Amino acid sequence: MNWIRHAFALDPPGPAEPTEAERPIVDRLCREVVRRRLTVPALAFLEMSRPLNFVAANTLHYFAPILSALGTGEDHRRFAEFLERRGSIDHLCRRIEELDRQPPAAE
Repeated sequence: MNWIRHAFALDPPGPAEPTEAERPIVDRLCREVVRRRLTVPALAFLEMSRPLNFVAANTLHYFAPILSALGTGEDHRRFAEFLERRGSIDHLCRRIEELDRQPPAAE
């Protein structure tokens, strides 16, 4: 009967923290959004698509054969696994906002 306790378990509320393998992928994506000055559109898109993050993760899994043929390695799978968690959108929004507040690096 112990299995029934976890049958309908949900992730804890709040932002989901990426694993050590997911962190560089998520950070690279967030840095690229800020570098291209797409902070506001990205945040608006993420907030609007919040209920669909699990669908987006499954879409990435569906297109995995095509993405792996393009040479992206396992990054798409790790990012999809991160999106499967409830607080992933919160973490992405928070990280993009943090990076946007930082002064631009001298090039």
